Amino acid sequence: MHVNPYEKKDLMLLVPLYEHPADRPEYWERLIRSAGRLHSVVLNPASGPGEAPDERFAAVAERLRGAGVPVLGYADTDYGRRPHAAVVQDLLRHRDWYGTDGTFLDQAAAGPEFLPHYRRLVVSARAAGARTVVLNHGVHPHPGYAELADLLVTFEGPWDAYRDATAVPPWTADHPAHRFCHLVYAVPPGGQAAELAERLAAQRGAGVHCAVPGTGAHPWGTLPYALEAAG
Repeated sequence: MHVNPYEKKDLMLLVPLYEHPADRPEYWERLIRSAGRLHSVVLNPASGPGEAPDERFAAVAERLRGAGVPVLGYADTDYGRRPHAAVVQDLLRHRDWYGTDGTFLDQAAAGPEFLPHYRRLVVSARAAGARTVVLNHGVHPHPGYAELADLLVTFEGPWDAYRDATAVPPWTADHPAHRFCHLVYAVPPGGQAAELAERLAAQRGAGVHCAVPGTGAHPWGTLPYALEAAG
């Protein structure tokens, strides 16, 4: 009998919760109570760190770190178009204002021509103290990106697209499942779809995932089903 090395129970959650702690305090409390299940939490005050520190975000970041959860500062890279200096400024603000110990580089390019750009970004992030670097490509990138980051997001999209996706590049088998993450939104309620999303992540070699009910332009304002079910 084939045994998948990453059964559903082994999956960790990367949670991009893009809600202000003052508006959804119960969501942040749930995250802190669920620390043992979390790979990391993405902190995103204003599509980045914002222009000034926010004490509410600083407080929840401190509590998450105290619970042993890596806190990742969100920075948009605009598929390689955003200047290096602007991205690094975001990383430094996250570190100085919120004590982040990692970075979540969003809208990461996937082609080999951008590898030097992202290599420089990752070097700068490490120099700024990032212990965890996540590249969110949203698709499977060129395999060279696996040498740069601790975690690659190789799927981000709605449930319908995730359910029907089939192709997993052969090169991913050269890396352990905890190096890959799938982020799925618009997952229907009722439990069955969320459970299937977890099984599909394991089958497709992703040891980190997040499946949420959120839809539209702001799907990441909801908690993953795995935590909602936990109560």
